[in-house]
Amino acid sequence: MNFTYFDRNELKSLGSQLLSQYGMSDEQASVTAELLIQSDELGFTTHGLSLIPYYIPELEAGKMQESDDIEVVNDTGSTFVWNAHYMPGIWMMNKAMEEAFARINQHGVVTASINRAHHIGCLSTYIKLATDRGLVCIVTTSDPAGKLVAPFGGIDPVLTPNPWAIGYPTNGDPVIIDTVTSICTFSKVREHLNTGVDMPFPMLQDKHGEATTDASVINDGGAILPIGGTDYGHRGYCFSMMVEMLTQGLSGHGRADDVARWGGNVYIQLIDPNAFAGLDAFKRQMDKLNELCLASRPREADKPVRVPGQFGLSCAKQSQIQGVRMNDETLTRLQESAALAGLEFPKAL
Repeated sequence: MNFTYFDRNELKSLGSQLLSQYGMSDEQASVTAELLIQSDELGFTTHGLSLIPYYIPELEAGKMQESDDIEVVNDTGSTFVWNAHYMPGIWMMNKAMEEAFARINQHGVVTASINRAHHIGCLSTYIKLATDRGLVCIVTTSDPAGKLVAPFGGIDPVLTPNPWAIGYPTNGDPVIIDTVTSICTFSKVREHLNTGVDMPFPMLQDKHGEATTDASVINDGGAILPIGGTDYGHRGYCFSMMVEMLTQGLSGHGRADDVARWGGNVYIQLIDPNAFAGLDAFKRQMDKLNELCLASRPREADKPVRVPGQFGLSCAKQSQIQGVRMNDETLTRLQESAALAGLEFPKAL
């Protein structure tokens, strides 16, 4: 895969201008562009600026800017529930994280449940906001309108890939776990649809229930398989049900409401180790766990064991030196969006 490198500030400016031009407020556009850039820096290119061409039609149709503000459904102090009215999801997530940060010293554990957000992007970016403050963070999301993943043993898609993430601080880099309950994300499937390249192994099944590497079956009654595939997919299926319980059950909005528009329900939990055995004790234990995992003899000599998030954080450090990288497919679509908006695209470094 070919990559081209760009100055982060110039890319952020382009992203902000595109989002503002199609309907976001300047503040929403700036926050959204910043967190998309951070996703690209962490190596999550499917959830970085590449999302803007998919957000533009939503903004044009008024589907990402329905209300002027978020509605508070319930608030107990240590928990709060918001109806986001399909406002920009990444901006909304930043607002929810800031609200949770403001409460964590008083409560020790703060939990937020949010319904009717729009797409919230890459979960790792929110996790890192918390680990940078010495906090443990859990974030998970589902789309009640989405039907992309088949339940284990079934043919018809019912669930979404249901991303979930958890991260925690150490005395070095944080550990950031960011994954999905299906074999792959829909963004990865979409990437293969755009390029016409088969998936690396059977990650989907067609409308007859046959496993396949052909991404196009998703448009013809096919489905993404849960983690574990056709043999052990009960594991991913169970995790997926857990995510939908946390994001839809607790927020009081979901599949029972026959939702038909792209959006996201969210569960966020911040945990302050100082409310338990203390941050120093927490880091001591997690440092040892990391040490033991990294010391495990690798099966392949040139592929040492890593801890989750290590690759993404190394990408972020490299981005500070080389600039933000973009693959050809993302670059082409962003250039097309900029051209249609009459905006100049940044020059490569």
